[in-house]
Amino acid sequence: AAAEELAGRRGRAAEPGPGPGSPLGRVGNEGSPGGGGRRVFSPAGEFREFSRRQLRDMERLFRQYDAGKDGFIDLMELKLMMEKLGAPQTHLGLKNMIKEVDEDLDSKLSFREFLLIFRKAAAGELQEDSGLHALARLSEIDVSTEGVKGAKNFFEAKVQAIHDASRFEEEIKAEQEEKKKQAEELKQRKAAFKELQSTFKQ
Repeated sequence: AAAEELAGRRGRAAEPGPGPGSPLGRVGNEGSPGGGGRRVFSPAGEFREFSRRQLRDMERLFRQYDAGKDGFIDLMELKLMMEKLGAPQTHLGLKNMIKEVDEDLDSKLSFREFLLIFRKAAAGELQEDSGLHALARLSEIDVSTEGVKGAKNFFEAKVQAIHDASRFEEEIKAEQEEKKKQAEELKQRKAAFKELQSTFKQ
């Protein structure tokens, strides 16, 4: 088990940069192979109340304070984060912050647990005077959503889920269009450059 844990830790440590190694595309801590069949964590799938932009902002914030680059924010990293946000906490306060969202009881925050802070903030489930409330408020990530929390009944929740799914598709389409446009511009620039080159060669 110790060798498995070490291998798992080594695998996580070698995951810098966005893409498959980023917390947004991570198999790592919530669904590592050999982790007892735990499912792969997909932020976009599980945290549908947030837009892709919000999730990216949260990922950026998480990565900024994950000084050890191990895919977790531990007590000392959280301490530094709260100090930088201008809401320093006592040692006990920090422990309580972690405890409130620490589902796997490892005394540190995985990216999924970090996202839970913003879910609770959006749903109004955080105490006004709690450290987590301060973290969510001071992080400057706008978590105001018309999300499922506002749904009065199952039907409304279902309509909201459909709305969220189509909004996600629209965002993905917009991103793909932007990439296509950039690729087209690059192609045109290359063609213009080649034309210029051939003019000089004559």
